[in-house]
Amino acid sequence: MSSKKILIIDDDPDFVTAMQIPLESNSYSVISADSGKEGLQMIKKENPDLIILDIMLEKDTTGFHVAYTLRSDDANSEYRDYKDIPIIVVTSIHQAKRFKFSPDTDAEFLPVDEFLEKPLNPDELLEKVKRLIG
Repeated sequence: MSSKKILIIDDDPDFVTAMQIPLESNSYSVISADSGKEGLQMIKKENPDLIILDIMLEKDTTGFHVAYTLRSDDANSEYRDYKDIPIIVVTSIHQAKRFKFSPDTDAEFLPVDEFLEKPLNPDELLEKVKRLIG
């Protein structure tokens, strides 16, 4: 049986490693991209089972654009086959920009499945991953 594949889209290599270690120790296969553009390319190339997405990448709003691109209702979208991949946003936008939103109340604003604040609790990450993809 092959392990579930998780794509981490985050521009901080130390943070990617910090997420990768508990995920791989729980038998998940982890790949990463350090920009929104590379992340979108990797989604088409690797077809991951789950995406862990930072918001502030090349620009402060890149992660939003990646989420909107993936969840587009446009039947002609090149990402239409990836629309249902679960997305967990992991970000420090609240501390860095004082920008407040909640996926519980802003589901249409930010079309993702889960939201976690940095710094990250590895057990909380694993709980959300297991709930979304087993």
